Amino acid sequence: MGYYDLSKQERVALTAEIQHEMQQDLEKEQHIALVTYFSNEDTYIRKAAYLGIGRIYNAMPSLRVSILHHLTLLHTHENEFVRHTVVNAAGEIGMFQFKKVVHFFDTSLHDAHHRVRNAVIGSVKKMSQKNPVPVLAWAKKHIDHDSTEIRREICHGIELRGRTHPQDILPLLKTLQFDDQKRVRDTLIHVLGQISYKKGCLTTVLNDLKKWKDQALVKEALLEIIDVHSEKRYAKFTALTQQQVVLAIEKQFDGVDFSN
Repeated sequence: MGYYDLSKQERVALTAEIQHEMQQDLEKEQHIALVTYFSNEDTYIRKAAYLGIGRIYNAMPSLRVSILHHLTLLHTHENEFVRHTVVNAAGEIGMFQFKKVVHFFDTSLHDAHHRVRNAVIGSVKKMSQKNPVPVLAWAKKHIDHDSTEIRREICHGIELRGRTHPQDILPLLKTLQFDDQKRVRDTLIHVLGQISYKKGCLTTVLNDLKKWKDQALVKEALLEIIDVHSEKRYAKFTALTQQQVVLAIEKQFDGVDFSN
């Protein structure tokens, strides 16, 4: 039976039980319960576990050393679910103490399994939103990495901060404008669209794009920004209508040819 096969009351009880068992484990300097829940095939069981680690870390400073020690031991576990959950747990800690967990992300960027690398993206998203200064400084060191996959991960990972503070990530995104790898360029275009639709963000994005030199990429990004504001995408959540966006782009990019 999966997590969401349970009633709400049962889920609350299970979540509390997971956290309690992990706390007892950590107090005994062991990680039996951590492995049990970190390796569970149910995404939501694993989520309850890494959120529980975050709560224990916040509420019980006396267990912080133990938590970091056992996460480090499990960081190279043979089971990708365990490694995935370790990275997510590190992300919970990194939202306010990034230096304590930065080594997890330095190595997990290179993990052989896509699930673990995706956990890096998710963790960087939440950490850069809550704790942007050290996280974006770290991202800057990796944004031009030789690995296509790592450049893509970093680009995608800083997106969430950009949705409310596009000026914080645009300098990093700009370094990718001449990237010749389709996976990176597609992610860059996607992120530029995602950071354009909330109140006050479009002008910041357009002003920056005017300074970019790769005109082909800028054109694709502008088309993505227009599409993001469409009824089939995020029209219910956008600060401006699609028509207002088109007018703003035409004003800023006089003479841009949007024909194929």
